[in-house]
Amino acid sequence: MAGLRLGPLLRYVDWETGSTATVWVEASRPCTVEVRCADGAAGTAPTFSVAGHHYALVVVDGLTPGSTTAYEVLIGSRRVWPPEDSRLPPSTITTPLAPGATPTVERAAGDDASSAADGRATDGPADGRAPRGPADQGGSGSPDAPSGVRVSFGSCRWAAAPGDGNDPVGPDALVTLATRLAADPAAERPDVLLLLGDQVYADETSVATRRRLAARRDLDEPPGTEIADYEEYTYLYDESWRDPEVRWLLSTIPSCAVFDDHDVIDDWNTSAAWQRDLRATPWWHERIVSGLMSYWVYQHLGNLSPAELDADPVYAAVRAAPDGTEVLRRFAAEADAEPTRTRWSYRRVFGRVRLVMVDTRAARVLAEDRRAMLDPQEAAWVRSAVLDDPSSYDHLLIGSSLPWLLPPLIHDVERWNAALCAGVRGSRWARFGEKLRRAADLEHWAAFPDSFDRFTELLREAGSGPDAPATVCVLSGDVHHAYITEPHWPKGRRTPGADSTPGPRRDPAAGSGTTSGEAPTARILQLTCSPVHNSVPRSIRAGFRFGWSRTGRRIGRALARHGRTGRSPVEWGREGGPWFGNQLMTLTLRGRNAALTLVQATAGAQGAQLEAVLERSLTPEDEAIFGHSTEC
Repeated sequence: MAGLRLGPLLRYVDWETGSTATVWVEASRPCTVEVRCADGAAGTAPTFSVAGHHYALVVVDGLTPGSTTAYEVLIGSRRVWPPEDSRLPPSTITTPLAPGATPTVERAAGDDASSAADGRATDGPADGRAPRGPADQGGSGSPDAPSGVRVSFGSCRWAAAPGDGNDPVGPDALVTLATRLAADPAAERPDVLLLLGDQVYADETSVATRRRLAARRDLDEPPGTEIADYEEYTYLYDESWRDPEVRWLLSTIPSCAVFDDHDVIDDWNTSAAWQRDLRATPWWHERIVSGLMSYWVYQHLGNLSPAELDADPVYAAVRAAPDGTEVLRRFAAEADAEPTRTRWSYRRVFGRVRLVMVDTRAARVLAEDRRAMLDPQEAAWVRSAVLDDPSSYDHLLIGSSLPWLLPPLIHDVERWNAALCAGVRGSRWARFGEKLRRAADLEHWAAFPDSFDRFTELLREAGSGPDAPATVCVLSGDVHHAYITEPHWPKGRRTPGADSTPGPRRDPAAGSGTTSGEAPTARILQLTCSPVHNSVPRSIRAGFRFGWSRTGRRIGRALARHGRTGRSPVEWGREGGPWFGNQLMTLTLRGRNAALTLVQATAGAQGAQLEAVLERSLTPEDEAIFGHSTEC
């Protein structure tokens, strides 16, 4: 008899119609999975098989716009979710209002846990209170009130639970959020959760996972205690998603994800020399193929809309095959060998908010004479995704696992190091630069200077013109602390080659783009939040703080002169932080207003709690969001 092995995860909710969603599950054997909602919406999908595991991504149609409805998962006629003994609230799907519509009046759920299956209404939590979202449907009963979206984000979650109950890195922010929302179903909920990389750690396994690895192979042989193949990747997702509170949270809050290095290996695709060294090892090919296969199954598919899934030839081939393993293996191997054949980046729309999630790992060009964060095709796609139809959004979010703007000293070190590796100071300095690049993880946007300059100009362009949004926010993680920084465009500073990437422009008559031009009218910010559950050594904390200091800036300028790097097209200062701890940021976007909060998970006598350490308005009118002015 088939059962539910992992999930459900609520992934995609359609913000254009408010009537469609996707739910991901892993079953214990081949079967047909049904998602049945209290409002009559439903969907079914047969499982597809990869490496002895069985998955389904169920498209749920017929949802009621502007409502919150409970749902169940059935295999055959047997309910497998929620569990019979669950103490958690019902899993729900919340849909946005259609333009001009009014919210659906919800009814309390009955006591009978099977009421959704037999057609009785189970909209909302059992106490009759409606969960708050999407962004409280505009916060008003008026159909003219602007609808909004609440976006929570973070990265770097090492999911292993402490064996003795004492967690040396502190409470897990995602677990703490889940526990709070489960305890108070009427509390403010995110409308979407952005997971910005390092959802699993293939190169840093827990004691429990190592025991599972040791049961199937010799850990004295490479890759040792790291992940070797697809089956072992499934252990990581088990560990990450099986916690009861997190499982419930991911079944109720839609999520978007993108990988970072630890999803495959530390410093993934740092340089051409790094790649040659790894490809020479006997274990790397299986690791990278399995890493991309598992990412496609567990994370990437749920990022896509039903229309995108229908148009995806790999998805069609995997579903059509009795066993999709070899189809997916070929795809993953080709994606690693020729990254231009695959696009992991994607675009999502949440009302008047546009999200462009950018792949900053697999799309790189590593040859030193052509080094780029994004290959030309990827860069053109990102440019189009950002600039197309600018009048259709009030806020632009760009998800980049790696921060665009770092502490100035670290930025200058990475730019200097890239120049050394390119040979600006000769071969001896180039060899030193490569060693330093790997040892110090010098591989963010600043380590790809041309890409940094082009991306900076793209953001300036996106924030300029008569249709400019109110805010352009780059959302990042990776660096195990949180901070806010805002760039400023010195008048007339040159941006070499900023306009050589093809794609639409707001004003084709604007010229060559070799000068940065006027400052944007939109507020442009780098918002960095990491980790969700991890740590950073005290020495590195001190280094990050020093990177913002005046002395650090002076050292950075000296390195820039030595590396002959020239000036960056923008200057920036720290607007907030650094904050260290397990944390999540949330953007609340309503109309052209924007507000930001930062919460940290802290241990207390009553258990882990989320403590607000920042509430800040990003636009002048945001007293309506916070109830008072906190503009920075």
